[in-house]
Amino acid sequence: MGAVIAARGWLDKLLKPYGLSLVRLPIWGFGMVMAALWAAPFLWMLSTSFKPANQVFTRDIEWLPRTVVLENYAKVFQHPVWRWALNSVIVSASATALAVLFGAMAGFALARLRFPGRDLLFALFLASLMIPSEVYVVPLLLGIIRIGWANSYQALILPTIANVFSVYLFRQFYLGFPRELEDAALADGASRWTIFWRIALPLARAPLIAAAVIVFTLNWNNFLWPLLVIFDEDMKTMPVGFATFAPAVGSYNQLESYAVAMAAATLLSVPSLVFFFLLQRYFIQGIATSGLKG
Repeated sequence: MGAVIAARGWLDKLLKPYGLSLVRLPIWGFGMVMAALWAAPFLWMLSTSFKPANQVFTRDIEWLPRTVVLENYAKVFQHPVWRWALNSVIVSASATALAVLFGAMAGFALARLRFPGRDLLFALFLASLMIPSEVYVVPLLLGIIRIGWANSYQALILPTIANVFSVYLFRQFYLGFPRELEDAALADGASRWTIFWRIALPLARAPLIAAAVIVFTLNWNNFLWPLLVIFDEDMKTMPVGFATFAPAVGSYNQLESYAVAMAAATLLSVPSLVFFFLLQRYFIQGIATSGLKG
């Protein structure tokens, strides 16, 4: 019994510098297993993108390519990838900036202003998350075509601005906004707009970054709406353009199509992953702080 207690004390002392303990160790172990399972498909995609066509399907699992080739990426860049990337950057950056700005304004109003039906309006916002996009995408497309906006940047950007999750993050954050700051600003003659723009928004860095990461990723990977509303090759975004390389659609043979499709998918996933990893600390902080208030 003494040996067990001594071993436990030794392990606790060993793990303490890393912020771990014997109680937390299984949780961290489970988390590492889940992280490995999440990363495995991406690593397989990345590995396959560097394989020649005759090494894509093998009897044994090969995580590392026996022969590293760049011809799959060269075939991807035979298409107007740079134009597709420019379209995706314009659409994702514009939609993210507008969605975060309007989400912050709506979240501040729903948290700090008192008006009839405020809670009901917020409940309706949340209820709209249960409506699948397939329900309203056809009426929205017909409306965009009727006003002559099809095949344009505004058709890609404007329908994605109203992001309920952005509103939710800011609303939850502003529920804990210090009342003293607001009262002091009002006593000095500041308007609600001044309080929001000069005090509330600068203090909301964590939910702002969290909302930006989520909205940017959603817009960067958006496929259905750009597929329906864009008709010209030069206006395609990367997800729509890269659908050309799908094995069932592409002009290559099956083995070659899988390798080229993995190269295209790797190029598509890298920007959003880099964006997340650069801001992951603020993203986690924003999600955590925004979820504390009811």
